[in-house]
Amino acid sequence: MNPVKVGICGLGTVGCGTVDVLRRNQAEISARAGCDIVISHIGARRDNPKVDTNGLQLSRDIFAVAEDPDIDILVELIGGTTVARELVLKAIAQGKHVVTANKALIAEHGNEIFAAASEKGVSVNFEAAVAGGIPIVKAIREGLAGNRIEWLAGIINGTGNFILTEMRDKGRAFDDVLKEAQQLGYAEADPRFDVEGIDAAHKLAILASLAFGIPLQFDKAYTEGISQISTDDVTYAEELGYRIKHLGLARRTEKGVELRVHPTLIPEKRLLANVNGVMNAVLVKGDAVGPTLYYGAGAGGEPTASAVVADIVDVARTLSAEPMHRVPHLAFQPDALNDTPVLPIGDVVSASYLRISALDKPGVFSKIATILSDADISIEALIQKEPQPGQNHVAVILLTSRCVESNIVDALVKIESLDSVDGKVVRIRVESLDG
Repeated sequence: MNPVKVGICGLGTVGCGTVDVLRRNQAEISARAGCDIVISHIGARRDNPKVDTNGLQLSRDIFAVAEDPDIDILVELIGGTTVARELVLKAIAQGKHVVTANKALIAEHGNEIFAAASEKGVSVNFEAAVAGGIPIVKAIREGLAGNRIEWLAGIINGTGNFILTEMRDKGRAFDDVLKEAQQLGYAEADPRFDVEGIDAAHKLAILASLAFGIPLQFDKAYTEGISQISTDDVTYAEELGYRIKHLGLARRTEKGVELRVHPTLIPEKRLLANVNGVMNAVLVKGDAVGPTLYYGAGAGGEPTASAVVADIVDVARTLSAEPMHRVPHLAFQPDALNDTPVLPIGDVVSASYLRISALDKPGVFSKIATILSDADISIEALIQKEPQPGQNHVAVILLTSRCVESNIVDALVKIESLDSVDGKVVRIRVESLDG
């Protein structure tokens, strides 16, 4: 069989890792694929001293790779959603298969890209777009194909998980840890994609489509960040037997699909609650297999390159296969995708952690409890702190029963309007993830 020729666009951290892994493990990769896989053309706007490109065709115009008639598989590693979209669509139009690590591209433009690929009879593989080196896309798309997926929950942004881990383990403030994350290269100079949940929402939209057979709908994902989490909340959660994680959660319900990213209290005994530092993990609940956990490095040059190269091998194995015999892009055949709606956040059901600054006098808690009771919300746990010297307000921490989001929102408005309550109520959702 003729060698499969690969063109790589982008020589950043993942691009360099991909070149290194393909070269270092060439013999084993070829043995797995049943053919030689060779890097034939690299497109990069600038050189990277971390990788040796001697002997390889190198173009400053990345579109030259898409137009190269010898290339079988184009690997898009430039990032972004504008030039990357144009590049991928160009490659597809030229009849080339595509491998990408670009979660934003897939989440926002995947429906268009997959339709174009289906029309041309080529594959678009994106294992590296979600959770770095963890093979979660393949697990859901193939390994769990016999299951009706009920829900999935994931720690799918390492930066946010590192920050929350440091806040819990060392009592550090959010801003302090964020600065260190930037110095270590975990967070960008503009960290909003990580700490405000946008990066995780991109990944969650992809996972939900694979799990439930719905089109990609990133724009309907509810997204909430961790910048307002305080060390007090981390400490109180621990006292209650929980840990705070920035969780992406998708759940199938009778009314539709929940699609949400937000800080979440998880019982400390759950495996997911013990995923620390920059590591990622995804918990998937299937009706036949039960809960399964996938854990590993969610970013980094070689971990992500591991997933990129796995996709290249998958494409190489099926180059001669008819399109109908390949695994569908979103796990389900395109004409079998369903129109199950994504629920607005007001219709979601969850329990809540509440931190209330209340006046330290008789009858205040009774008023708060009455408001919650009138909204059909029970109090499951309570911590009340002693007032600090010179202060007349105390921290009251509650765990509530599960209820519809709109009910708790309305109740909080009434609680915050009480003269005896100071400022906004801090509210964090609670999930048991008990399978």
